[in-house]
Amino acid sequence: MTWSTDQQFLLFLAVVAGLLFGSFLNVVVYRWPRMLMRQWELETQGTGASAKSTVPELPARYDLAFPGSHCPLCFHPLRWYENVPLLSFLLQRGRCRGCNTCISWQYPLVEFLTALLFFMVVYRWGAGVAALCWGVFVLALLVLAVVDAQTQFLPDQGTLSLLWLGLMVALIKGTDRVSIHDAVIGVMVGYLMPWCVAKVFLMFTGREGMGYGDFKLLAAMGAWLGWMALPGIFFLASVLGSVVGLCMRTGTRPIPFGPFLCVGAMVAWWMPEALLMH
Repeated sequence: MTWSTDQQFLLFLAVVAGLLFGSFLNVVVYRWPRMLMRQWELETQGTGASAKSTVPELPARYDLAFPGSHCPLCFHPLRWYENVPLLSFLLQRGRCRGCNTCISWQYPLVEFLTALLFFMVVYRWGAGVAALCWGVFVLALLVLAVVDAQTQFLPDQGTLSLLWLGLMVALIKGTDRVSIHDAVIGVMVGYLMPWCVAKVFLMFTGREGMGYGDFKLLAAMGAWLGWMALPGIFFLASVLGSVVGLCMRTGTRPIPFGPFLCVGAMVAWWMPEALLMH
């Protein structure tokens, strides 16, 4: 396939934008769960916003914009040249300039994956409404996968927002989306299918196999990809989860299922024929 100069430039911009946006997503996946924890503590205590959080490392104001980027261990503030996606990690040899502690590989990995997803979206849909919609979908999956992998928790703010957004986007023509009919059925099947599997698993083992966050996440995927994709997504996620569980030999320690669902949804999104969507 031969690309024009304009197409090559557009793809280049997509990669650069993806790297920059990936740096921001690292902030989101680190701070968002902590922000929710503080919010829940305040609501549980019933003492209003002036209550002191029981999370000691959080300052009085803590959100996605403040405080500035810093090392989570020594709180060394990152200068602009320490915050360049991928490049800073390589130049610093994966270590913090302040305390020489190893920086998690999650940071360059999220930046790389975000750039790759931006490239894939623009490669297939160009620059338009469809690219914007699908870009939101895959980036939301990336954030939810990393948050679940770190915390074993899928916030309702993420899963339910993605679900309702999927139903709204299904009403927009020209977005290369499933019909609103298939999207609505996808929501119902996406929630009920893992719910039934979890109840059967609980009945025979006495243990919870999945959380309600997984049900809502698969329902959101149904809103975007339609009910036809869900059996394949669920099957692929189950196989991947089983393989990883056997390799890690975690025993009774639970493994978050959300990241595997997100991988399955990515496959269904990019290669729908692979999971028999049609």
